[in-house]
Amino acid sequence: MLRVVISGATGAVGRALVPAIESEPDLELAGRAAPSLGVTLAGAIADANADVAVDFTVPAAARDACEAAIAARVPLVIGTTGLTPEARQEVGARARDAGVPILFAPNFAIGAVLMMRFAEQARPHMDAVEIVELHADTKRDAPSGTALATAARLGGDVPIHSVRLPGLVAHQEVILGARGQTLSLRHDTTSREAFVPGVLLAIRRVGDLEPGMTAGLEAIL
Repeated sequence: MLRVVISGATGAVGRALVPAIESEPDLELAGRAAPSLGVTLAGAIADANADVAVDFTVPAAARDACEAAIAARVPLVIGTTGLTPEARQEVGARARDAGVPILFAPNFAIGAVLMMRFAEQARPHMDAVEIVELHADTKRDAPSGTALATAARLGGDVPIHSVRLPGLVAHQEVILGARGQTLSLRHDTTSREAFVPGVLLAIRRVGDLEPGMTAGLEAIL
C-alpha cells in the first residue's frame, strides 16, 4: 500500500485525483495539501508519513513542492508546469544528490503523449510546423509545458500560438505543412479525468526511477 499526499488537492486536477486514488486498492490517500486547506506539502508529508507526493499547483509553488519532497526524501510526481529549464536542472541535481526520484510531465494524458510522438515522427517529412495550444483562462503560464515539450522534440525553433479562454480545458494542435498539403495532429482534453490514468501510473512507478528528475510520461510507458 502506497501512502500518497496530494499538493493542490482542491484544484481542478486535484479534485479529480482524490476520488481516483481513494478507489485504488493499492493506494491510500494519506494527506491533502492546499492553501485553501491551510496545509503545506511539507506539513502533509510529515503528518502522513507519505511514500509518494503529487503536485498539481501553480508555477510559483512548484519549486517549493520539489524542495519539500527532496527534504523529506519522498518521491515526487509533478504535473505543475512553469519551472524554467534551469530550475528543473538545479532541482534535478539536488534530488539526485539526495537520492530522490522526481517525475515531471508537462501532460499526463496518454493521448497527448501519443500526439507528441506522432508529430516527432512526421516532422522530418514535412517542410514546416507550428503549434497552437489552447487552455482555460485560469492557466498561469504560456506557452504551456506541453507546447514547449513538443517544440523541443520537433527541433526547438517552432512557433507557438497560445490561447487562453473560459470554457477551454487543455487542447493542442500541431500543424505540419509541405507543398500542396498539411497534416494536423490534435489532442483535446475535455475533462481533467484524462490525466488520472497517467498520474496513477506515475505514482506507482516513480519510486523505481533513478534519483534526480525524469521528464516525460513516456519514460514509464
